[in-house]
Amino acid sequence: MTTLAPTIYTRTFPCAASWLRDVILIVLGALFVAALAQVKIALPFTPVPLTGQTFAVLLVGATLGSKRGAASMALYMALGALGLPVFAGSEAGLAYLSGATLGYLIGFVMAAYVIGLLAERGLERSVRTSLLPFLVGTVIIYVCGVAWLAIMLGSLSKAITAGLLPFLIGDAIKLIAASLVLPAAWKLVR
Repeated sequence: MTTLAPTIYTRTFPCAASWLRDVILIVLGALFVAALAQVKIALPFTPVPLTGQTFAVLLVGATLGSKRGAASMALYMALGALGLPVFAGSEAGLAYLSGATLGYLIGFVMAAYVIGLLAERGLERSVRTSLLPFLVGTVIIYVCGVAWLAIMLGSLSKAITAGLLPFLIGDAIKLIAASLVLPAAWKLVR
């Protein structure tokens, strides 16, 4: 089974080389996450802002599939490491990657891969079944992010208070929104 973005791309550009398609999709995925990273709300009680990144990661993983999704997130991290302003904060570069959000960024790569694997099995095509890959991806992002934040803060309870609890409602909304958007996009493609 294939995922959404390659399906649309192949129908639009049937003669394009597959490697070129993959590069274009990976770059577009990274730019999509970078764009939604700029949609952010700083919260006074946590060093981690509320952003549109996680919503973008869910959609990129599901639309690009496991390998392209993970590659897109790795490219996103690389662009930020090189100093391009792709992250949620105004900071970038290698110094930013050692900060409080590193675990979440690593989680993006892993989540995109796992969501992509589940999407490759057709689980992103209905609202009911798409909840599972998006929930699993969100949990992966939280596990990685909170684990790193616990190291940074020296306390798991502080990390949960600062890096998990404030975001549960917002991420639940993003998860539901992704599970509504993607199946609707598949209906348009069919």
